[in-house]
Amino acid sequence: MQHDTPSLSIKVRSALFFVLYNLAGIIYSFFCVIVGFWLPMRPRHRFINQWTHLTMWLDRHLNGVKVKLEGAHNLPDTPCVVLSNHQSSWETFFLQTLICPQTTVVKRELLWIPFFGWGLALLNPIRIDRSKGNAALKSLLKQGKERLQQGLPVVIFPEGTRQLPGTIGRFNHGGTMLACQAGVPVVAISSNSGDCWPKGTWIRYPGTITVRISPPIGTEGKKAQQVTAEVQQWIQEHYPG
Repeated sequence: MQHDTPSLSIKVRSALFFVLYNLAGIIYSFFCVIVGFWLPMRPRHRFINQWTHLTMWLDRHLNGVKVKLEGAHNLPDTPCVVLSNHQSSWETFFLQTLICPQTTVVKRELLWIPFFGWGLALLNPIRIDRSKGNAALKSLLKQGKERLQQGLPVVIFPEGTRQLPGTIGRFNHGGTMLACQAGVPVVAISSNSGDCWPKGTWIRYPGTITVRISPPIGTEGKKAQQVTAEVQQWIQEHYPG
C-alpha cells in the first residue's frame, strides 16, 4: 500500500505513541527484572506481557489501528510451531498478546540491552547467533525442542527480516525442521501489518490489520521442505491484500 504524505495529525499521534510506548517499556522493564524473576513461567509471561497489551492499546487509541482476526479457533491447545510472515515489529507485539505463553527466536545481542533485554531474557526465548550459520540452526533445533517439551508454542518468522507490504520473502526451513523433528503441527499466520506499521519509519498509519490463521498443518511423514512450501503457499494465498 502506498501512503500519501502523512498529515500533521498522523505525525503528532505517531510521535506521541513512540514516546509513550518506549517510556512505558523502560519503566516496566525495570519492574519486570525485579518482580518477574520470582514468578513461575506462565504468570511471568502474563506479567511481562502487560506492556505488550499496553502497546496495542496505545496503537488502537492513538494511531487508529484496528485488528481483524480470522481463524483464532485454529490455534491448538497443544505445542506447535507458529510461522508468520514478517512486515513490521507490529506482529512481534500482537502475537505475544494472542499466544501467551510462547517462546520466540531472538538474536542473542538483544538480551544484552539494559532492562529491555533483561526483561526479554526472563521469557526464556530461543537465543541464536545468526552469524554462526549451521551452529545457529542446531541451536534453534535443540532449544526449540526443549521449549516444545515444556508445553510452549514456538513462534518463528521464516523470512528472517521484514518485507515490504504485499511481498512474501524467501522462507528458511528452520521452523519446519523443528516441527518435523519434534513431531508437532505447524500453524501459518498471514497479515498485512506493513500497511499500518511500514518498516524504516516511526510513522504509524490508521487502518485495519487483518490477521489470518491457518488450520494446523501436519508434519508426520513429511520433509521440512514440503511443509515450508505448504506454509508459504497458504500465507500467499490468504494474504490480506
